[in-house]
Amino acid sequence: MTCGIMGMQRPPIVWKRNGQVLNTLDLEDISDFGDDGSLYITKVTTTHMGNYSCHAEGYEHLFQTHVLQVNVPPVIRVYPESQAREPGVTASLRCHAEGIPNPQLAWLKNGMDIITKLSKQLTLQGNGSEVHISNVHFEDTGAYTCVAKNDAGVDEDISSLFVEDSARKTLANILWREGGFGVGNMFYVFYEDGIKVIQPVACEIQRHIKPSEKMLGLQAEVCPKSEGDTDQTCVWSSAVNVKDKYIYVAQPTLNRVLVVDVQSQKVVQPVKTDPVPVKLHYDKSHDQVWVLSWGDMQKTIPTLQVIHQASGGTSHHTIHTQPVGRQFDRVDDFFIPAATLIINHIRFGFVIHKNEPALHKIDLETTSYVKNISLREYDCIPKSLAYTHLGGYYFVSCRPNAAGTVQPQLIVDSVTDSVIGYNRDVTGTPYVSPDGHYLVSVDDEEGLMRIQSITVRGEIQEPFDIHTNLHISDVAFQSSFTEVHQYNAFASSGLQTDVLYVELDTGNVKMIKSLKEPIRAIDWRWSRKNRVIVDSGLFGQFLMTPSRESVFILDGRLNKLNCELTDVLKGNTVMWVGEV
Repeated sequence: MTCGIMGMQRPPIVWKRNGQVLNTLDLEDISDFGDDGSLYITKVTTTHMGNYSCHAEGYEHLFQTHVLQVNVPPVIRVYPESQAREPGVTASLRCHAEGIPNPQLAWLKNGMDIITKLSKQLTLQGNGSEVHISNVHFEDTGAYTCVAKNDAGVDEDISSLFVEDSARKTLANILWREGGFGVGNMFYVFYEDGIKVIQPVACEIQRHIKPSEKMLGLQAEVCPKSEGDTDQTCVWSSAVNVKDKYIYVAQPTLNRVLVVDVQSQKVVQPVKTDPVPVKLHYDKSHDQVWVLSWGDMQKTIPTLQVIHQASGGTSHHTIHTQPVGRQFDRVDDFFIPAATLIINHIRFGFVIHKNEPALHKIDLETTSYVKNISLREYDCIPKSLAYTHLGGYYFVSCRPNAAGTVQPQLIVDSVTDSVIGYNRDVTGTPYVSPDGHYLVSVDDEEGLMRIQSITVRGEIQEPFDIHTNLHISDVAFQSSFTEVHQYNAFASSGLQTDVLYVELDTGNVKMIKSLKEPIRAIDWRWSRKNRVIVDSGLFGQFLMTPSRESVFILDGRLNKLNCELTDVLKGNTVMWVGEV
C-alpha cells in the first residue's frame, strides 16, 4: 500500500492498523520500505484484513486510509470419501467449503452436472451442500464431485458411491468395510470404570477398556489401584484427538498422560508428566500436545510441558517450555488458536499468569516466550480467550475487578499485539465458531448468551441477545444441515438438566430437556466445565453430553435426544474420533 501524503518537505510517515500504530520492526510479515513510505505485507492472510491508515507525523489531520480486503480461494471437504450401499437403502454425500467470498457449490456425477438428474429419488439438500439419494439403485454408483467456486478460485473433491449386493465383496466394498471404517466415527468416554467406545447412530458400546486392563505390550494397568483403596477406579481430566490416530488423555492423580491407539482401541503408552496434569491441547500446526500441570491440588507449582511429534509411533516424553526454569511458574492457563480449513498454520499462543493483567505471547515453534501484551490500562486480569482469523482478533474475557464489577471483553489485534478496546458492552466467556464467523459470549451471572456475526471483511457486528435461565457450562458448534456456510450452537448447563440449541444466523432457540443432573462442580475439580458438550466433527450429526451417572447422545440434525447410556459415572471427559 502506498501513502498519498505529499509536500515540499514531507514529514515522516506513521502507519496504523485499525487505529493502532504499526511498529514494522516487530512484525514478521509487515514492513515499510522506500522514501514514499509504502507498506508491504508478505504472506497475506485473512488476519491482515482491516483498515490501514498512513499519518504524517506531527500532522494528525493529514492521513490516508486503505481498506485491505483479502480474498481466499475455496478449500473443500467431502464426506464420506467412499461408501458402499446395498440397493434400496438411503445414501447421503455432503460437501463443506470455506473461502472468501463464500463459495458457490455445484455437484457433478461422473463429470456431468447433477442438476439434470434431480428427481424425487435424487435431491439436493442443505442449500446444495448435500446430495440425498433415497432407494439407491445400481446405476447410482459413481463419482460425485463437489465443486466450490468463488472470485478467488476453484476447488473440488470426489465422494464415491458404490451400490452393490451385499453378497458381492468387490474391492471397493472391502476397502470401505475393513479399511478402518469400523474404528472411526466413535465417541470415547473416559469415566470411573475405564473407557467406553460408543457408536452414536445405534448407541452401541463397541469396546469397554476396564481399569485393570494391561496396556499393549506392558504390565502396567490402565488405572492401577491406589494403596488403601478398595475399588479400582479411574480419574481423568482432559483429552485431545491427535489426527484421528491417537487420543491423549490426562490422569491427574497418576501424574501421567495415556496414549490410546484408535486403530486397535487399546492404551499403548503412558507418558510421565509433572504432578497433576489437568489440561491438554493438540497443536496441529506443529504436531505437539501441550500439557498444563498444577504441581499439586492447590495449584502452587504449575508448569507447562510439550510432547513433540505427537502423531508419531515412537515412544513419547514431555519437555518443559522454554526458557527452562521460572518463566511460567505462575501459569494459570494457556490458549492456542485452533487451525481452520483456510488457516492451517498457527504460529503463536498465549499464557495467562495468576492475577497478572497481561497476556504472555509464546512462539509455538520454539515453545519460548516472545513478549507481553499489557492489559493493565483496562484493569483486566484475563480469564479466557477466543480467536477469529477474520481480521485476526482475540476476544478476552476478564475476571471481576476488586469491586466485583465484570468488565466487557477486550479485543486484541493479533497483527499489532495491541488492545483495540472493548467489545462494546459484551461480557462473559467467548466462543468462536470453527469458520470464524460467529462469536458466542456466555454470561453465567446473567444467564445471557450474546451472538455476534463477523463478516468476511473482519467487521464485528452488533450483538443480539438470548436470555436463558441456564448456567451454561460449555458450548459446541455444528455445521447447519439446512443452510450452507452456517453453524448452529449447542450449550450445556452446569446446574440444570437442559441443553440449549441456537441457530446462529436466525437466533431461533430450542431446548432439549430432562437430561438429568450434571456432575456437581465440587466433584469436577479440573475445570469450570462440569458438564461438557462435544460435537462429532465437521460433518457430524451427533453430540454427547454427560450427567452424573450416564451420557446422552443428541441428534443435532433433528435437535432431539437420540439415546441415553446408563452406568457411566463421572464421564465428563469425552473425545470424538471421526474419519475426516
